Amino acid sequence: MKTNLRDCAHRGADTGPYADGLDIDVLIVGAGFGGIYCLYEVRKLGLNAVIFEAGNDLGGTWHWNCYPGAAVDSEVPEYQYSIPETWKDWTWSTNYPSYRELREYFDHVDSVLCIRKDCAFGSVIVDACFDQDKSRWMVHTQDGRSATAKYLIIASGFSAKRYIPDWPGLDSFTGIVHHSSFWPEDGVDVHDKRCVIIGTGASGVQVTQAWGPIARSLKVLQRTPNLAIPLRKKSLTPSGQAATKYFYPELFRLRETTFGGFFYTFAERSLWEDSEEEREALFEKLWTDGGFRFWLANYKDYLFDPKVNRIVYDFWARKVRSRIEDPKQRDLLAPLEPAHPFGVKRPSLEQDYYEQFNRPTVEALDIKTNPIVCFTPTGIELEDGTTIEADVVCIATGFDFVTGGITDMGLRSIHGRTLREEWQSGAYTYLGTTISGYPNLFHLYGPHGPTLLSNGPTSVEVQGRWIADAIKQMESRGIRSIDPTPEACRAWKDRINELSNRTLLPTTQSSYMGGSVPGKPVEQVNYSGGIPMYANEIRAVLPGLEGFTIVQ
Repeated sequence: MKTNLRDCAHRGADTGPYADGLDIDVLIVGAGFGGIYCLYEVRKLGLNAVIFEAGNDLGGTWHWNCYPGAAVDSEVPEYQYSIPETWKDWTWSTNYPSYRELREYFDHVDSVLCIRKDCAFGSVIVDACFDQDKSRWMVHTQDGRSATAKYLIIASGFSAKRYIPDWPGLDSFTGIVHHSSFWPEDGVDVHDKRCVIIGTGASGVQVTQAWGPIARSLKVLQRTPNLAIPLRKKSLTPSGQAATKYFYPELFRLRETTFGGFFYTFAERSLWEDSEEEREALFEKLWTDGGFRFWLANYKDYLFDPKVNRIVYDFWARKVRSRIEDPKQRDLLAPLEPAHPFGVKRPSLEQDYYEQFNRPTVEALDIKTNPIVCFTPTGIELEDGTTIEADVVCIATGFDFVTGGITDMGLRSIHGRTLREEWQSGAYTYLGTTISGYPNLFHLYGPHGPTLLSNGPTSVEVQGRWIADAIKQMESRGIRSIDPTPEACRAWKDRINELSNRTLLPTTQSSYMGGSVPGKPVEQVNYSGGIPMYANEIRAVLPGLEGFTIVQ
């Protein structure tokens, strides 16, 4: 079982982007949506750039996530690049593509943008520091290579570091066990197998839907109910997509005007402005239309007002409870009393998740009140002494969200401390794109950006353009380096907390609030004011580079 990206390090060649002693203008970490978009933008500036990617191909999360049922939870064409070359000759088979189709999409992106030629796969960064005399980043990889670059862009995303609890006896288990995001490429046969899924986040929901119909038995170990909402998957035709591509440029412009970067946004009105009949009609429409609409196109006050939120939750509970036959399973999966307000954790999208628990072979178990004590050679033991015998275990416990990846690559500041040390009590960034003490380092789709509250491609294009424009200014003005001041970072942190504290988000420990990794600070790690407000705020400082120490 792989547990860390460093397990994947290897050297694919000796020349080109794999050369030892590589000296370039821009080094980008990660070949997913963010890294590829940044490469596209900095190429237009005439700069020499290379991507270091830990995996062995393009796609980021869609390279790693090949677990059963893995698919995207944002619709297309929202979930793709706005770059015309990438969409004019591309069509999708469905509005929610699987990981296989998304890999084909990245192959297509490579065919039109020639990305792979500038990628070094199997490249895991383990040490990086900025040389102030040379104004260069000095970077080292797990396999012993070094590289220097004026600019370092971290595009590793929010889920680069997997979280696997330190259960006693895990190494003694004689069955098959994998983290969902390190699933074997050739899959695992679960027919006639006793299966266990630990975790009910997005991957846990998708694996449950895939395994429920075919496993001999399936136990789903749940700490907190997933307040999942309908996917509404449908087939798409090439002719239907071709008929709408004339409008794509306007659609891609539109998505940057909405809170979450989708083609819809919160209702203009408060729930209290509507009658009960009107509320029910809106809820029904959002539920029927599916996707994240019930989450991000609902009443504008439901993430602020606890009473409004409870009305939203009660509608969700009625809908879901009607689909679960067994009373005990119903109360565990969709309790009448909410475990937390609706929407303060990112809801998963599901097709028939709740129906799986109507099968006599599928059962959800509560491990919040009866936690896992240890693994045994043949299964999992719970606190009350129950032993769950298993042949295959999927660890769907998620990630060290948002900050875990960027703190796990050995970044060291000009003050001599590692980023992990500096962020031990909390993350500090400026604009969700830069960090004090790390000159010429940029990051996107990570801490203090819209990240987990947004559609990924929308966020990375908003942030990626900003990063490219900041670099463009530096190049045109002869600037050696920029470094955000500690004061600017503290002010941005205050802004992050100010926006968050207006909402119900801080009421629950969630991925938005840093995740549930033991010992990690509970703090808001996302910009919760929406993409339009975020774009305006970061753009306002760009002309004069306010908040930065500038070295000419």
